[in-house]
Amino acid sequence: MTHGAAHAAAPCRTSGPFNVWLEQFKQEAATQGISRGALAQASPYLVYDQRIVNIDRGQRVFAQSFVEFSGRMLPGGRISAGQAQLKKHTDTFARAQQQYGVPGAVITGFWGLESDFGAFMGKESSLKAITSLAYDCRRAEMFRDHLFSALKLLDRGDLAATDMVGSWAGELGQTQMMPSEYLKYAVDYDGDGHRNLLRSPADVIGSTANYIAALGWKRGQLWLQEIRVPQNLPWDQTGLDVKQPRSQWVKWGVTPANGQPLPSDSMPTSVVLPMGRRGPAFLTYENFQVYLTWNNSLVYSLTAAYYATRLQGASAMSKGASDIPPVTVEMTRELQQLLTRMGYNVGSVDGKLGLGTRQAVKAVQIKLSMPADSYPTPELLVRLKAGR
Repeated sequence: MTHGAAHAAAPCRTSGPFNVWLEQFKQEAATQGISRGALAQASPYLVYDQRIVNIDRGQRVFAQSFVEFSGRMLPGGRISAGQAQLKKHTDTFARAQQQYGVPGAVITGFWGLESDFGAFMGKESSLKAITSLAYDCRRAEMFRDHLFSALKLLDRGDLAATDMVGSWAGELGQTQMMPSEYLKYAVDYDGDGHRNLLRSPADVIGSTANYIAALGWKRGQLWLQEIRVPQNLPWDQTGLDVKQPRSQWVKWGVTPANGQPLPSDSMPTSVVLPMGRRGPAFLTYENFQVYLTWNNSLVYSLTAAYYATRLQGASAMSKGASDIPPVTVEMTRELQQLLTRMGYNVGSVDGKLGLGTRQAVKAVQIKLSMPADSYPTPELLVRLKAGR
């Protein structure tokens, strides 16, 4: 689970030797009430691994389009496997929905994407990974907090240090929670006295529902709906940064992909075109914000949300035109540099077609009197390079 909340850069307090830093950390842990037993159990794993830091600093940007990513992550087998889980744990999902208001399909979508229902949870010692990233300067404060939380999980008895095996970033369990989230949101849903998100499907379902609810899920409301859009839609009104009542989309000729009429009411919604006006089209609701908080990648969030609609019985989406030009990392980075020079805020120049870059693309499309669908094209790049 890679979350969208940005953490401010912490002042580097880890420039001294690791053993000195670790001793100071242990002293601070003791002042937080973490027991000697938890520290002793964790000690073999409280080590620095440069390889983990190298992975963190060298994360490679993937440049898959939404159609490519969702096609890779949601083959037919993952949809049928998700439906099998919903059937297998019917009573637990019903209990979670009654208690937290989160549909089983939404929980299952994250469960399938994050670990293939527990089949792939990672192979790294979470304690070692988090210790390494807490000592490293890049995101020290965030990982210090996670390391304190991991030790508190040991104290609470939910997991043993040997159980704490997950991703290189320290995420744990079948829906890949960071230790701080695990500590705060995990619930004992099978009644065995432990909150085990590695081995207990009931605990996974209840805890994930609790976490999603805490992110702001609105009970009984939609999150995503595939739509068809007319060719004369006001493209500058699309994107997550613009909300319109459903009645306005009805006036503009937007219709659900399933052929049912769109209610002409005041519910605020956004039209999202992940690959521009010639690609798939979706109507997003307030609950979609929860997906973006879970992971601020639009491609991941749309895939997870679309997966949940498929688990509820929606048909496979229209992939749009077959000749939509791909947007490479190199093209996106060059575009970001040009937009930055023009005074647009794209966030980081990192080659990722994120929400900030999409908004800047839409702004410059409006300026150039191009269809403002927030999706860059080779034509746009040519015009920006030519300064016109």
